[in-house]
This record gives sequence, structure tokens and C-alpha cells, in this order.
Amino acid sequence: MRLALVVTAFAASPAHASITITFWSRDFGNYFPHAFFMLRGTPDAGGAPVDASYGFTAKSLSPALLFGNVKGRVERPKPGYIAGSHVRFARTLTDAQYAAILSLVREWDERTGDATYNLGKRNCVTFVREAARRSGLTIVEFPKLMKKPSSYLRAVIAAQPQAVTVIDRTGKEFLATLPPLNGAVPIDAPISTPGTMPGKKDE
Repeated sequence: MRLALVVTAFAASPAHASITITFWSRDFGNYFPHAFFMLRGTPDAGGAPVDASYGFTAKSLSPALLFGNVKGRVERPKPGYIAGSHVRFARTLTDAQYAAILSLVREWDERTGDATYNLGKRNCVTFVREAARRSGLTIVEFPKLMKKPSSYLRAVIAAQPQAVTVIDRTGKEFLATLPPLNGAVPIDAPISTPGTMPGKKDE
């Protein structure tokens, strides 16, 4: 039932259009744990449909990550990476919330803002945390989980289940339910595969 509500939101007609944000995580395997979000739909005010995903990561993986700040960037995960990830929950955005999240992308982008990456203080989870806040969620602070993407997103759900639509499915399963959408990318960003070295399982 919850998934049906999300699919309905993604497939909304132009007269009842909206942007839906979904929050995703990737736990372990041949990648470091990672979190990102997807924007899909059409603004309430009208205009081109949107279909884009954004995450924040270090520009390169090196021992320097363990000792402080390094260069980071906002990037768009490849389709195969998204399919191999896990979608946790969704929210329907007002146009003002959608604009605030686009501002977040620009604020963290290396071309238009501060792209400093810090493994403990300014990483993929802190980027997603701020997106959750700007989406209207009020309980987003879980300091002990800022290196654990899936655990963090599960904590957000548990703290305010009435404010989110829980999905909890693999990316491949979820993407197969979405209707076709010739959506634009509102903010261009490099397409890449975040964290291509083996990481630890997110507990």
C-alpha cells in the first residue's frame, strides 16, 4: 500500500503534479557505504518534469580521508549503482521545499559552493541529513550514525513514521515500478560511481 502511494505520487498528472524525494543508501560490497536522494516529478507550479539523483562524496579515495578535510563534489550516481542500492523512504515536496533542496545541491557543489568533504563531519550522510531537513522533517539529528547511511535513514523513519512513506525495497525492484518520465536534470553534476573501494558493512 505504501509503495502504491509513492508510485501514484511519481505518476501524478500535470493537474496534481509534485516533486517526490526518495532517500537511498548503499551498505557494503565493492563500495563504501553511501547515501543519496532522488528527485522525480513535476513542480506544482508547472514546468518541465524532473528526474535526477544527487549525492556528495570525496573526489578521490586516499588515506587523506582519515586525517581531515579533502576535496569533495556533488555527483549523480550511475543507473546501475542506483539499481544496486536500497530506497528507504519518500516525501512529497512543496515547491518551496524543492527549491530549498536545489539550493542545497548548489551550496555543496564544487563549482558554486563549498565542496569540502570531511569523513566525520561533512560527508554523504550529512548532505542527506540536510536534504531531509529541507524536505520538512524535524527529527534529523543522530550524531552517532553519521557514518552509517542505512542506520541513519532507518532512525529518521523510526523517529517520525507519520511524516514519511516507508518503501524499504531494493533499487532494482523500486525502479521497475516507476512510470517512464522524460525528466530534466535541474542541476548538472558529474555522473559517477561513489566509493569504488571495498567498505565495511553498515550495521
